[in-house]
Amino acid sequence: MSHPDLPVRRHRAFREHVVPELDVLLRVALRLTRNRQDAEDLVQDTVLRAYRALDRFDGAYPRAWLLTIMRNANRNRVRKRWPELLADEDRALAMLPARGADGREGPAESVAEAVPDTALVDALGRLSPAHRAVVAMIDIDGLSYHEAAEVLGVPVGTVTSRLHRARRKLRSRLQRVDVA
Repeated sequence: MSHPDLPVRRHRAFREHVVPELDVLLRVALRLTRNRQDAEDLVQDTVLRAYRALDRFDGAYPRAWLLTIMRNANRNRVRKRWPELLADEDRALAMLPARGADGREGPAESVAEAVPDTALVDALGRLSPAHRAVVAMIDIDGLSYHEAAEVLGVPVGTVTSRLHRARRKLRSRLQRVDVA
């Protein structure tokens, strides 16, 4: 039997822990899916799973908890769509925008301002998917190293080394086209 106050407590916990993170969830989902409709579906799936699991959440680090749920939901989504994604390589390698998914300038704005969009997009597109994902999450979306590690399911040290290598490769590529 469930406690009569459980729905009230769950609703309060949802407002306190999930609602404030919706913008971050959408930005990360847009990076993961590169498609607004898929991103909204992923956020909806994440929020629904979080709501169902709120009674098991201890209240610590809600963003990390939600990003872990999103990572797992995205894995399931990709597994189901794997044959479709393999058939559409262009979509899988779509270009990254120079601005965050919400349209605001991110931490990389100084580079984005100085580099023509086509050169930056080309340089980002030439990175490996692992390096591109880390740059997008940290430099464009403004996630912390810990949050990016949670989303990617890798240690923070891996995020740090990937970001260092990715930035070095970007700098090298942009210098070759004489914009860095």
